[in-house]
Amino acid sequence: MSNESAIRRDVGAIALMFTGLGSIIGSGWLFGAWRAAQLAGPGAVYAWLIGAVVILFVAFTYAELGAMFPESGGAVRYGHYSHGSLVGFVAGWAAWIAIVSVIPVEAEASVQYMSSWPWAWAQALYVHANNGQGELTVAGLSISAVLVVVYFLLNFWSVKVFASTNSAITFFKLVIPAVTAVALVCTGFHWENFQVGIHGGQHVGNVAAILTAVATSGIVFSYNGFQSPVNLAGEARNPGRSVPFAIFGSIALSTVVYLMLQVAFLGTVAPEHLHEGWAALEYSSPFAQLALALNLNWLAIMLYADAFVSPSGTGTTYTATTARMIYAMERSGTVPKIFGNVHPRFGIPRPAMWFNLGVSFIFLFFFRGWGKLAAVISVATIVTYLVVPISVIVLRRTAPKLHRPLRVPGLEILAPMAFILATLMLFWARWPHTGEIMLLLILPLPVYLYYQAQGQWRDFSRHLRGAWWLIAYLAAVAALSWAGSKEFEGHDYIPYGWDQLCVAVAALLFYFWGVRSGWRTPAVEAAESNPAEIEHP
Repeated sequence: MSNESAIRRDVGAIALMFTGLGSIIGSGWLFGAWRAAQLAGPGAVYAWLIGAVVILFVAFTYAELGAMFPESGGAVRYGHYSHGSLVGFVAGWAAWIAIVSVIPVEAEASVQYMSSWPWAWAQALYVHANNGQGELTVAGLSISAVLVVVYFLLNFWSVKVFASTNSAITFFKLVIPAVTAVALVCTGFHWENFQVGIHGGQHVGNVAAILTAVATSGIVFSYNGFQSPVNLAGEARNPGRSVPFAIFGSIALSTVVYLMLQVAFLGTVAPEHLHEGWAALEYSSPFAQLALALNLNWLAIMLYADAFVSPSGTGTTYTATTARMIYAMERSGTVPKIFGNVHPRFGIPRPAMWFNLGVSFIFLFFFRGWGKLAAVISVATIVTYLVVPISVIVLRRTAPKLHRPLRVPGLEILAPMAFILATLMLFWARWPHTGEIMLLLILPLPVYLYYQAQGQWRDFSRHLRGAWWLIAYLAAVAALSWAGSKEFEGHDYIPYGWDQLCVAVAALLFYFWGVRSGWRTPAVEAAESNPAEIEHP
């Protein structure tokens, strides 16, 4: 029996959708509305809508490939199928970094909410700083580490236990945010807040601020949970139907919840706290503090409880999905073979889980607050959206015989739109974040080269030719961000408006280059010759 067949297929469509919701509605709902308001003021409502639209375009491309390749951790393999090992390695690395770092940020979110409890020991867990850059103390980090271990243990024995536990948690997570939004609006709502500007004074629409909020406030970071059903497709029953249902169902439901929360937050902040504008607002537990200010003690208690439940549900989900991603990277031959081992009884890739636990601790201690780590995750997340829209088009040409349980109509238009929008989001993240994330993608290349050397550099030149478009793309976007307008922290060599037009045109050119660079890789040939390795039995 192969390792892939040892993976248990126990997750139904509803449970799979709940894994998406469980990932999307995590710490993002506890802090996202506050951070978006800090960056965009009342324009934060538009930021959530724009984020949902962009993610939907990207999700269309994921849906076809998720049903086509119902593999555990499949999202890290799509570039490997379409362009070869180098593109697959870079895309897989970016996707894994973006998701494994969510595990510690969810634990940090829970502890950060604890810091507003009315006891001195709890308030000592977190130190405030401007612009959401506060940090947990040593005691706060220690509690966060314990929570990360709890997420690990919930996944250690069975994916079925994980799925049933997550469904119950996610149902709770849907109810609490909705109750919070309604209770706050009904108790104290101030329409005049929507006239207050980001830095005080009269609110004026600031498109650049709204777009930056989409990219860095936690909006993309929150919506990225739609990938969890894709990464668990190998455990799904009837993935051709359940994967698309899970992706689009989770995005639609979460968008409604986040819009309710954002409107509630904007309307219930006390007007006297807005003399210096939205950017000056500092909270450790935004919604709980608003509830206490309105004497809604019952709601505050419920929120403090949910501050553990919501992030823990997401942390548990991502502990499951990241283990499958490392498992999938081993199948591509770019990480040690031990990570491809699956427990024969429980069907869990345990060595991959242990590795991710160690990496989670590293992130936990280097990024000690929700605001800091969420910004890093958001930019890394955007990078993961770049390869899939190109891969899905390439595979229609190079692998026409592979079974496609779902064939998305109009993909020839949707795919380039998804790539352009993802590129624009990367630009909206502002310089120097774009340059920093490019550096992060370069760091693991020695690992890739090591495994190429182990394989006697077999077909290395062909894999490199398939990757030149991505290498040039990353350099070009970093250069455009550096030269862009001051509204996006660039050096203002390209005026505002024209900079985004240049980025969009460049993205379209790189899209067509990327599509032309795709080839019939050995991975695709192996998949066509032995489809039982990837298809639902």
